[in-house]
Amino acid sequence: MSAPSSADNIDSTTTFRNVAIVAHVDHGKTTLVDAMLRQSGAFEERAEAIDRVMDSGDLEKEKGITILAKNTAVHKRNADGTITVINVIDTPGHADFGGEVERGLSMVDGVVLLVDASEGPLPQTRFVLRKALAASLPVILVVNKTDRPDARIEEVVSESHDLLLDLASDLDDEASEAAELALDLPVLYASGREGKASRVQPQNGNAPDAENLDELFEVLLNYVPAPKGNVDAPLQAHVTNLDASAFLGRLALVRIHNGQLSKGQTVSWMREVDGEPVVQKAKITELLNTIGVERVPGEKGVAGDIVAVAGFPDIMIGDTLADLENPVALPRITVDQPAISVTIGTNTSPLVGRVSGHKLTSRMVKSRLDQELIGNVSLKVLDIGRPDAWEVQGRGELALAILVEQMRREGFELTVGKPQVVTQQVDGKLHEPFEELMVDTPEEYLGAVTQLLAARKGKMVQMTNHGAGWVRMEFIVPSRGLIGFRTEFLTDTRGTGIANAVFHGYAPWAGEIRARHTGSLVSDRHGTVTPFAMIQLADRGTFFVEPGADTYEGMVVGINPRQEDLDINVTREKKLTNMRQSSADVMETLAKPKKLDLEMAMEFCAGDECVEVTPEVVRVRKVHLDSNERARERSRSKTRDKAAL
Repeated sequence: MSAPSSADNIDSTTTFRNVAIVAHVDHGKTTLVDAMLRQSGAFEERAEAIDRVMDSGDLEKEKGITILAKNTAVHKRNADGTITVINVIDTPGHADFGGEVERGLSMVDGVVLLVDASEGPLPQTRFVLRKALAASLPVILVVNKTDRPDARIEEVVSESHDLLLDLASDLDDEASEAAELALDLPVLYASGREGKASRVQPQNGNAPDAENLDELFEVLLNYVPAPKGNVDAPLQAHVTNLDASAFLGRLALVRIHNGQLSKGQTVSWMREVDGEPVVQKAKITELLNTIGVERVPGEKGVAGDIVAVAGFPDIMIGDTLADLENPVALPRITVDQPAISVTIGTNTSPLVGRVSGHKLTSRMVKSRLDQELIGNVSLKVLDIGRPDAWEVQGRGELALAILVEQMRREGFELTVGKPQVVTQQVDGKLHEPFEELMVDTPEEYLGAVTQLLAARKGKMVQMTNHGAGWVRMEFIVPSRGLIGFRTEFLTDTRGTGIANAVFHGYAPWAGEIRARHTGSLVSDRHGTVTPFAMIQLADRGTFFVEPGADTYEGMVVGINPRQEDLDINVTREKKLTNMRQSSADVMETLAKPKKLDLEMAMEFCAGDECVEVTPEVVRVRKVHLDSNERARERSRSKTRDKAAL
């Protein structure tokens, strides 16, 4: 297979296939896209091989996960000389970035569902498959990683079909028919790492008997329908993603449903301003086609294609570019509502502004949050009546932690509150979000995991033992119960357990959950941490700080094994005397402090604590730094609790 050398090859004879690759996290989506690009000729022969080329962000590379949905184009030259452009949307596999998946599905006409040959369908698999079937999109099942030593290919195919049947019963009649039709879906067996795919099932632990991915390309061309748009109809193009260029400014990634788009064309820009529809004229200053992972200047795009256009400084996801004479708007993109929120504001600690060049003001923070709203459809920013802080709502802890981490790397100093759930009033009763949690763990930790989730109001709905020494359990648990769950879960399973959750729905408030059973060691004064003080306090708990670090009153410097907080002096110095010290004094060593990253700090926070975030360091602190104010707040809280009873 060879790729055309430029976007000029795209003309009226070009056909299109728009497909999204969806799967649970770590099931091999991005690796499979790498292989598709290599075999389509998207990379030059002597180009340096790069793994997971679609994961272009620094955080994506570091964490090994896809965070943003991205598109690439595989150009296939047919036997008759025409070209078929396969636009591939690589979507995130983590449930916290479900908004990216929903946005990606709005761009395509079919779905490749990737399932690990050992792990089988997991919660995010159910989430993306439900969305695909609800949109009546045809599904192609690809069982990936068949060469894993613990592969169980036949069972995984059976579990995937069972999942389709289960989802069919939950959908309305029209989508249910689509789900039943999907039971006849084509099944391929693949090894994305080796770049092979076949319709013939291999033995467990073996790669498919194929030379390349030709059978996958063949199934895509034959099973995924061509876009239904009409090239000669009035223009309708939907803005599905945003990007930026140093030379062109904001770029809008658009799916052309009908008509044609050309460079220099004047169109009707249909958008919303303060909730009201607005139509204005705008000129397309530049049009870019996608070849492989590169965007190249082009002259036009036709119905069915996905192109990038410039010339719209304030364009938003969901806007429509339409015909000048007959403008008709497309439905705006909708996604599921957020379930978790945090308060993000300016840094208010005594150590603020120690480093010049940091972004400190509330104006800068608010501007950055508003900028995030432009491209992140699953995020909400709400005013809480304070000039220096805002409530930010998202799908989960990870999605919010990623936003804070990006801001930290951009030079912001922030105060981030403890994650909270977004509640709703239903028929006068308080409802909270629940998650569907799937846990894989060795059999010996079955009791520990069950006990851990029972304390967090989790209810087991299913347990499966595959006979390989591992147990799979499914729970319905309040989203509150999963805040701070990961660290404790990994500790209880000695780092071997695997837990994945996806949004389940809203249900009545489950009652009090006490997830943290330790207190905090709190510094009672401003100063510098000394070795002498830490040696004297070594038996009090586990520290987060080391000698020489700056501290202040109200800063959390460690973990108290008991449930209550303990105020300590970590700045105490050894008194000097005129007595000579013996050279035989025993050298005392300190235990290595526990280093908190941003996610761990957000999980650790108690209800009266928050996280101080700077580009250099992450600290946990009390909301009220003064110990007397904290005591008064505890007293008021007890009074409110008694009044509620």
